[in-house]
Amino acid sequence: MNYIGSKLKLCSDFLPQTISSTCGNDLSNCTFCDIFAGTGIVGRTFKSKVKKVISNDIEYYSYILNKNYIENHRPIENKAKYIEELNSIPLVDDGFIYKNYCLGGSGERQYFSDYNGKKIDSARKKIESWLCEQSIDYNLYYYLLCSLLESADKVANTASVYGAYLKKLKKSAQQELVIQGAEFEINENQHIVYQMDANELIKEISGDILYLDPPYNARQYGANYHLLNTIAEYKPFEPRGKTGLRSYTKSKYCSKNTVKEEFEFLIKNANFKYIFLSYNNEGLMTVDEIESIMGKYGHYDLAQTSYQRFKADSNRFNKSDSTIEYLHILTK
Repeated sequence: MNYIGSKLKLCSDFLPQTISSTCGNDLSNCTFCDIFAGTGIVGRTFKSKVKKVISNDIEYYSYILNKNYIENHRPIENKAKYIEELNSIPLVDDGFIYKNYCLGGSGERQYFSDYNGKKIDSARKKIESWLCEQSIDYNLYYYLLCSLLESADKVANTASVYGAYLKKLKKSAQQELVIQGAEFEINENQHIVYQMDANELIKEISGDILYLDPPYNARQYGANYHLLNTIAEYKPFEPRGKTGLRSYTKSKYCSKNTVKEEFEFLIKNANFKYIFLSYNNEGLMTVDEIESIMGKYGHYDLAQTSYQRFKADSNRFNKSDSTIEYLHILTK
């Protein structure tokens, strides 16, 4: 999934190496918290390395992804059979996605082709009916719903995020949606996933390693990924404006006026020995401001690496191809 601020490439070496060099190579008895989890790639990187992963994000689509990738940790029987059935069910033409986000339904918005919108609706309704009928349990429910979200995202008619749709169907959006299983890592350890405001959750949890990847700038994730929330929740509402926006939570980390206060509250109340903050050189807080806040609560250090810029329509005028990704380190 194309995702603002994704740490996928950093997870191949920079993040695990830096965290291990700080906390020790053997993390098997550690509790690791990814409190702004997004797609969960960082938590997934450490899932097999630590005793327990705590994953959290306030966005519902993220909650679904992480309930599958993080909290699911034991094999699920017959899951391939359900994926196969989702790919062969009859299409409905009265679903919420087709009616509001496809050209044939609304006559205006075109986030998906008509076929793919109908298939999303058909699959989403079927998954919910299986749960209501108790044909599936919640582990399988989150697996199927995560599979639908990620597969639908691959055929979305957007530049990358859902802040706007393209006027004409791009090549990938013309492909018929095929739902593919979102396979998760099997291990013996139990993990837990929350959908909470990070500054509220921090007062309720504790552990060894806290990883922070908050929003860097004014882009609100609830607006940029609103359609994933709509598919995940699948509850009727009145879409607003040209883009069919829904109501969404606005993060105080996305405002220059509130970000420092929010951040210091999080650091102050964190009951974790090691805290790592990913933040780049274009963020609302400067390196000096972050050091000033974190340095109040223990030993501060800094690591950095060059990182390829996330490409989206919202930053197409920025000529730089890379940013500096900072990893701020605090030992409390």
